[in-house]
Amino acid sequence: MLIDSHCHLDFPAFASDLPGVIARAREAGIGGMLTISTRVAKVATYRAIAEAHPEVWFTVGTHPDGAGEEPDTPPETIAALADHPRCVGIGEAGLDYHYPDGAPAAVQEGVLRAHIEASRQAGLPLVIHARDADDHMERVLTEEMVRAPFRAVLHCFSSGARLAAVGVEIGLFVSFSGIVTFRRSHELRDIARSIPRDRILVETDAPFLTPEPHRGRTNEPAYTAHTARSLAATLDLPEEEFAAITTANFFRLFDRAQPGRA
Repeated sequence: MLIDSHCHLDFPAFASDLPGVIARAREAGIGGMLTISTRVAKVATYRAIAEAHPEVWFTVGTHPDGAGEEPDTPPETIAALADHPRCVGIGEAGLDYHYPDGAPAAVQEGVLRAHIEASRQAGLPLVIHARDADDHMERVLTEEMVRAPFRAVLHCFSSGARLAAVGVEIGLFVSFSGIVTFRRSHELRDIARSIPRDRILVETDAPFLTPEPHRGRTNEPAYTAHTARSLAATLDLPEEEFAAITTANFFRLFDRAQPGRA
């Protein structure tokens, strides 16, 4: 069994065939999917998907792309909204400086720090989004971990080796998406080799970042198997062993999601 630790089942790409998407995932050996929040205001949508599909859990949080829309949500509010048996995490929140018209860095940082505090209050792990922001992300995470511990995963990892090493050093997990299957992702595969096996997760980030051999199609949770196969080969592990490792890691991090309750 594999777990897709990060997907977006509420996105329009899945609106017309969500039962089919979930059925194809099940047929591909995907035993669970974590659908990730991008706006706190949409929590009812994520909750409804998880309540309708026993294979799905959800999170609550504001993506950095939406930080300008939800700049002031109190940590207490986020933590309260996460008080649901199918809600297993906070986020995704983080820093994304890829697009010049994104929310100001100070706003994104404030939202990220609020989510870190919400993670502490809720006792749930934080899903971290980091893109073109390695130095700033390292500073925020190390400062906050000194202030008080929290659990987290660096999702869809595409940053540099230093941020991966710092993340591991402070206790974070690291998750890899279909990017790791791309022909030119040599450096990312090297980073994957450096991650302790008890800290590695696998995801799709569907409907984005479709892995080989399906690039050009809409990504979906069933394709977790292709990314897992590539990572297993990268780590020189049998596919079954890699699946067992990453599934155990998922349930250890997202410990409200218990095996057998998917």
